[in-house]
Amino acid sequence: MDKRRLGNSDLEFRPIALGGLVFGWTADETMSHRLLDAFVDAGGSLVETAESYTFWAPQSAWGRSEEVIGNWLRRNPGKRDKVLIATKCTELSRTRLRESVEASLARLNVDCIDLFQSHRDDTAVPLEETLSAYGELIREGKIRCIGASNHDAERLAEADRVARTNDLPRYQSLQPHYNLLERSLFEGALEEQCLRLGLGVLPYYPLAAGFLTGKYRSEADYDKSVRGASQTVRKYMTPRGLAVLDALHAVAHKHGTSSTTVALAWLLHRRSVTAPIASATTLGQLEALLAAPCLDLDAESLAALDAASAVPPQPPSIVG
Repeated sequence: MDKRRLGNSDLEFRPIALGGLVFGWTADETMSHRLLDAFVDAGGSLVETAESYTFWAPQSAWGRSEEVIGNWLRRNPGKRDKVLIATKCTELSRTRLRESVEASLARLNVDCIDLFQSHRDDTAVPLEETLSAYGELIREGKIRCIGASNHDAERLAEADRVARTNDLPRYQSLQPHYNLLERSLFEGALEEQCLRLGLGVLPYYPLAAGFLTGKYRSEADYDKSVRGASQTVRKYMTPRGLAVLDALHAVAHKHGTSSTTVALAWLLHRRSVTAPIASATTLGQLEALLAAPCLDLDAESLAALDAASAVPPQPPSIVG
C-alpha cells in the first residue's frame, strides 16, 4: 500500500483511516485498544475521532472516544510516532476553538494534534476569526494542520480566499458524507471544488452505517447491530439499495473478497479521495477494511458498481 499525502500538508499515510466513532460505544475500551494495535501493526496510521464522540451512548460521555485513544497511547507510548491523530470541534469561535483543542490534547494524551477539523460550518463566526485562531494554535505547536467537515463548495472556496488574502492557514482536507448510496452529496460541485483547491478527501460513513457490508437484506436483519435499528440503515432498504448490494456481492465474488472491501476500494478509485474513514468493532471487520487499498478493481467491476449506484434522474416538475 503506497502512502498518500493529505492535500498540500506534510501528512502522509496509507489510504485507510480508522474511525473512532465506535470507541467506547459498540467497541468497549479493551476491544478498541485491540483494534488500534492491529491497525498500527498492519501499517495503518490515521486515526480519526471528535470531541463529541460518543456522548450519545449509554454510560458514555463527551470526549469518550478521545479518552479511549488517549488511554491506549498512555499504555503504548512508543506508538505515538506511528499514528496520526485527527479530531474535530463544532463551534469555531476563537475562544471555543482554544478550549476544544486544549481539552482534546488532554484527553488524547498528546502534545500536538496532527489534523484538527472544523466539524461543521459555523456561519455565526467570521471565517477570518476561525482561521486566525487556527494560525495561533499552529504557531504554538498544538496542531499541525487543519481540515473541514460538512462544508459546501461555496464556503470552502470562501475559506480558501480568506486564508490566502490574510496569510492564514488553509484547509487541507474535507471530510464529506460519501459512499455508493450517497453519491449526490459529494459528486459534482463539491468534488470539483476539492480538486480545484487541492484538498484531501476523507469520506465518512463509507459503508453507509454498515448497510454496504451486506448484512442487512431485509427488515429481519435490523437486529444484527445497534445501527440496524437506525433510520440511516432503514432508508437504504430500497430497490436501488438492494441493487447496489447485489453488485457489490458479484464484484466481491469475482475478486475473492468481501463487499466491505469492494465498497471502500470503489471510493479509493475516485481521483478526489485520499482515504475513507471506516470503523470496526471486531478484528475480522478490521481485516476487511485494511484489504481495500490493496484491491485493484477492473474497469468492468467499476462500471457495474457505477451503474447500480447511479442516482435516478428526477422527473421534471409540472408547472401550471
